[in-house]
Amino acid sequence: MSNHVPNEARVIPLRPPGARPQAARPATAAPRQVPPAPAPKEPLWRDLVGDVLRRERLAQERTLKDVADEARISMPYLSEVERGRKEASSEVLAAAAHALGLSLGDLLSRAQGELTRVTSRYPVGSRRGASPSSSEGLCMAA
Repeated sequence: MSNHVPNEARVIPLRPPGARPQAARPATAAPRQVPPAPAPKEPLWRDLVGDVLRRERLAQERTLKDVADEARISMPYLSEVERGRKEASSEVLAAAAHALGLSLGDLLSRAQGELTRVTSRYPVGSRRGASPSSSEGLCMAA
């Protein structure tokens, strides 16, 4: 009554019969095509304006609370504007700029200068619809 089972494992082939494992690429194989690097993204306006506000505040060694109180905006909101998380209205931007001793025009001019500096690193034609003279005569309205 003993069922004697052989002590052998059943082998299931992973390749179809007759298939050879692939060796390393032959030296004559064409080099692998590397996909082109994605085009760098231009910064958002809110990020640039926020950076200018934060740099100016830190240069004056002032706290968020101090500037927010003087601008009559909440400290968490000013923090989010500085971090580029919020699209602030022109009134909020003007209030924050005035609290730092800047005009709205000064703030926007500095942000535009930063945008020009950052985007000048992109090769001509990598910006959609941009021509080599796209920054000439740039006009910002508040």
